[in-house]
Amino acid sequence: MYQSPVRLCSTLLQRDIPVLCSSSLGSPVRRAAEFKKLSTPAPLFGHTVCTDNLTTGKTVTAATAIGPPLSVSVCSRTVCSMGNSTSRLYSALAQTLSSSPAPQQEEYGEHVVPINPDDLLKECKKALLNRPARVQRAFAFPRNNRPSTPHRPIRVMQWNILAQALGEGTDNFVHCPLDALNWAERKYLILEEILLHRPDILCLQEVDHYFDTFQPILNSMGYHSSFLPKPWSPCLDVEHNNGPDGCALFFNRDRFELVDSTNIRLVAMMLKTNQVAIAQTLRCKETGRLFCVAVTHLKARSGWERFRSSQGSDLLQNLQSITEGTGIPLLICGDFNAEPTEDVYRDFATSSLNLNSAYKLLSEDGQSEPPYTTWKIRPSGESCHTLDYIWYSQHAFSVDSVLDFPTEEQIGPNRLPSYNYPSDHLSLVCDFSFNDEPDRLL
Repeated sequence: MYQSPVRLCSTLLQRDIPVLCSSSLGSPVRRAAEFKKLSTPAPLFGHTVCTDNLTTGKTVTAATAIGPPLSVSVCSRTVCSMGNSTSRLYSALAQTLSSSPAPQQEEYGEHVVPINPDDLLKECKKALLNRPARVQRAFAFPRNNRPSTPHRPIRVMQWNILAQALGEGTDNFVHCPLDALNWAERKYLILEEILLHRPDILCLQEVDHYFDTFQPILNSMGYHSSFLPKPWSPCLDVEHNNGPDGCALFFNRDRFELVDSTNIRLVAMMLKTNQVAIAQTLRCKETGRLFCVAVTHLKARSGWERFRSSQGSDLLQNLQSITEGTGIPLLICGDFNAEPTEDVYRDFATSSLNLNSAYKLLSEDGQSEPPYTTWKIRPSGESCHTLDYIWYSQHAFSVDSVLDFPTEEQIGPNRLPSYNYPSDHLSLVCDFSFNDEPDRLL
């Protein structure tokens, strides 16, 4: 039974995770100890918190990893500066404690109070009454899609939601009013987009409000969630930040069962990098079939093409290792920060994993990517690029439909983000079906 869902929605949307005041940390030894305690946050709603070890990539429960729950002294949510020197302290401590489990996976207990998604959507719309009407997007149906199976399609959503600290602090969207980015309202725009499409699998990048917003809310909507922060998140250099940003992966617990989970810190040119990926093997409860879903966010900016290519090769090698000898198909979502002309795109398109990009099916010939997935204006000029992709194993999946993109006129002259769209990246949403008789990888 839903218990006061509207009140619960409001409570979750207004709550903030407590933070340690820097003044209470004391000596370096105590600071390190307190940060180690914070690396495993207290369970929400009485859940059992699990952690992933970045070295082994395996999931272990907090009880077996660190013994009894740790008590952490916290202060009220008066904003504590975490920019500049504090972020360097965080990075140093993160490296010092790199052998310790970090908070990544959440296993959920029986005490979760469910939220009715329809009630939450109504609350979002109510909170956004003073915002302009949102752009209406329609699903397109590829011409060459195969006959549908009797089973429900799997809806996958890929989205770089724009880290709050970066949007307000360093990204310099010169034609976007600063009040359009305030978190009090922007979070409703993000949640509204998710609720409108109700994905079975949700892959997000630049998530810096995981523990205080997305994890508790989506958990109460029936999602299993995982989060992997960047080791040296640029968010930590922004005053009044909410912690590091990273990748998050959510899936509908009613539809899928977690079989295995791997956290990946991407390597490029034999060096560990600041970019990460999560890969999880799921079992579809309706069909019994296994598949692997991955989320990633590769290095940004021009001039880093070879670096991105190396990161992509490392991710492909990791995915090949996960699926080797099993024939488990893949769904790979990410902000690759790479146009289709880059090597990393070609590496995925020609991989032995037999991958295809779902959004190519929007084009007339089925071979061309959309003209843009991100469109913004910065001091350096206007930037309109295709950087985001959903890759899938074409021997095992067919694409039933894809969410079309808004036109230039719908986006507007000030581009993204804006009062009616919360990110500089557009969301990608696809419906997939299992092929009846999937071909084997060659």
